[in-house]
Parts: sequence; structure tokens; C-alpha cells
Amino acid sequence: MAETTRISLFPGVFLTAVHTKKFRSCVLGASFLAPLDRETASLNALVPYVLRRGTADRPDMESLSAALDELYGGSIEPVVRTRGEIQCVGFLGSFLDDAYTLDGSAVLEDAAALLGELLLHPRTVSGSFDPDYTASERSNLVDRIRAQVNDKRSYALLRLKREMCAGEPFGVDRLGDEASAIAIGPAALWERYQTLLHTAPLELYYCGSADPERAADALRTALAALPVSERRDSLPRPTAQTAPDQPRLVEEAMDVGQGKLALGFRTGIDAWDPRFPALLLANAIYGGTTTSKLFLNVREKRSLCYYASSQLARYKGLMLVSSGVEFDQFQAARDEILAQLDACRAGQFDDQELEAARRSVVSSLISAADAQGRLEDFWLGQSVAGIPDGPDALAAKAEAVRRDQILEAFAALQLDTIYFLKSKEA
Repeated sequence: MAETTRISLFPGVFLTAVHTKKFRSCVLGASFLAPLDRETASLNALVPYVLRRGTADRPDMESLSAALDELYGGSIEPVVRTRGEIQCVGFLGSFLDDAYTLDGSAVLEDAAALLGELLLHPRTVSGSFDPDYTASERSNLVDRIRAQVNDKRSYALLRLKREMCAGEPFGVDRLGDEASAIAIGPAALWERYQTLLHTAPLELYYCGSADPERAADALRTALAALPVSERRDSLPRPTAQTAPDQPRLVEEAMDVGQGKLALGFRTGIDAWDPRFPALLLANAIYGGTTTSKLFLNVREKRSLCYYASSQLARYKGLMLVSSGVEFDQFQAARDEILAQLDACRAGQFDDQELEAARRSVVSSLISAADAQGRLEDFWLGQSVAGIPDGPDALAAKAEAVRRDQILEAFAALQLDTIYFLKSKEA
């Protein structure tokens, strides 16, 4: 069984180390944490991509690739994510675990050193980022922002969150916005990078067969040049908001062949709340599984949607419903989605439905330990939030949830915003 250890390396720099011999590869990650803010989101998002282009000693991607090849073909890639109202930017690497090297040689220390080199010793020109690298990666960032509209299902949820949380940090996209990205120059990006280096908390992650203290020592050495004097130890939790008296309806027209209907609910329950395990089960009963009310009734029985599901933004306290509908079925689909929620609030789910939801939630949590990507993603959120519960602990809490607690979670849901992506011809 995997054992997870939390270790403080420097002020505001923490390592979550998962000790396990289950995998042939080990995972190393490093993420700077910054409050989501429209003014800095694109700058933060661009930093790791420019850093990945080259270091002082390995000034281009060819030399970096050669270094990774020497580490049994390892990889280190930029990552930009959000957890609640915190933007997490940095690197995620995968390397052959030391237990599986052919000659018994160690990979961990060299992999950590390369990670530290990417974070702390970038290629510079005249005391700033390479202008060619900045321009190239800025163009790529703009392309990624523009490309978000191509996946209409994801785009509808993105627009829902933007409208629902307008004026809140959660409404800011993880990549920022196109106008801000286009305006970034090497000097401004370098200044933002320095701010992250000096003030942003740094979350580190290791998963592999090495002893946690060995991983900690390797990362301490690799990050010895990291400035620490002004670094914050923590970041604020999201502020809770209430839904308006009347839900907002936002419609957008595009050249699309299928309507996208998304609904956003305020739950009043986030990952820090002791009621959160009950909300996990409520979400599973309502729309989080293939045995849920939305799937079986709205999609299967009434054929009002091509798909219909719900998900939680656990670090913000939101439930988001996503569905694909015919344009003329908007009203009927919306009414039935809300009718199924009313049924859940009234306790119209039997013991079989409850236990199917419980098994789904528990199984999903337990199986996270079997996939390194899911495990790292889970622990990033928990570490950012300062919540010590691992998948097993959260699964145990889900096992203990009672029906009355689920009903209490359903009662807390408040419809905030409805977003409908329709055809220009509709």
C-alpha cells in the first residue's frame, strides 16, 4: 500500500511524497501557486512553456531532449492547471523508477537536478527571457486560447463558469485571455517569473519507490538556489457566493450542429466542508455516473439529450451540469434536468441507486491509486487546499455517508446560471 508523506523543504516549499513500488516509472512535479487573476493569468501560464525551451547550460530543446534521453527517455512537460481560485504552473516529469534501471543506477537525483535547472536557470538574453522563445511560445499560447472554442462541450462549461463567476477569480480561465496573452513581452514575462520565484508557494510531488527523505534531499539540492525569504506559506480559500434570486440565462449563437446546455449550481459545500463526502454521493446520484438520474431519465428514457452529466468543482463549491441537446429541445431538456434534481431533493432515489452511487464514488477514489496521473492530480488539489485526506480516507468517509446527509446536500443546491449555446439559424 502506498504511504504519503508531507515534508517542508524550505519556507513555503512543500513536498508530497507517495512511497510505492507499484509502478515502473516515478513521477516528479513542481508547481508554483498564484491567486487566479485576470492581470497575471496569461503571464503565469506562459512562464513554464518559455522555461521549457532552454536553460543556461542546455539552451535549446535539442540539448534538453538529449539530457532526457540519458535519463532512460524520461519526460518533463509544462503544466498549467487551476484548483479552485489558485493557478498552478510548472512542470510534471516521468522517469524510469530506480528499481528498474538495468545496472542499478540512480535516476532520481539526476531527474530532480534537471527539474531544478528548468525552474531556476533559464536561458537568458541581456538579462531577460530569450525574445525569440518568448514570441514563439506566446503565439502558441494565443493559439491554445483560441482553440478552446473548438471543443464545444468543454467550451460551454468554460463559458458557464465565466458567466456564473464573473467578478470572481474562479471566472478567470487558466490560460488567461487572448488580449492579455498577445501583449506579453520578454521583460514583463521575466518580471512575472521573478515574482513567482520570490513569493509564490511551491508544491513539489514525488511518486515512486525511493524513500521520501531521499526524494526530499534530492529536491533540496536541486532547488538550493531558490529564493525563499519572501515566500508565502499559504494562499486564501475561495470566498463563498450565493445564487441570485432568479437564475441568469445566457445564450450564445454559433455555427453549431448541436445545442450545448449547461447549468451551474452553488452548493455551499466545498472540499473543506465536512459535508463534502455527502455532496460526492449526491452528485453521483444526480448526474455523476451511468446509473444517475440524468443519464437514465433525461438521456435514456426521454431521449432529450445526447449526453447529460454533472460534475463538481470541489475547491469552489459548484456543481456543473453539461448536456448536448437539439435546439428545439432546450426548454424540455432544461425542465427535465431540474425536475430530476427536485426528485433527488424529495428523496426519490431508492437504496439500490444510493449504493450504486456509493460504489461508484468509492471505486473511483480507490482506483486513483492505480494510475499515477490521477494520483498526482488528486494530491495537487489536496496539497494546494491543505487537506490531508488521501483517496482511501475520502473513500472511507463516503462509505459512512447516510441518506439524510445526502438529502441535506441536495437541499443546499441553488441554481445560479443557465448557459445555452445555440445555432445562429435557430
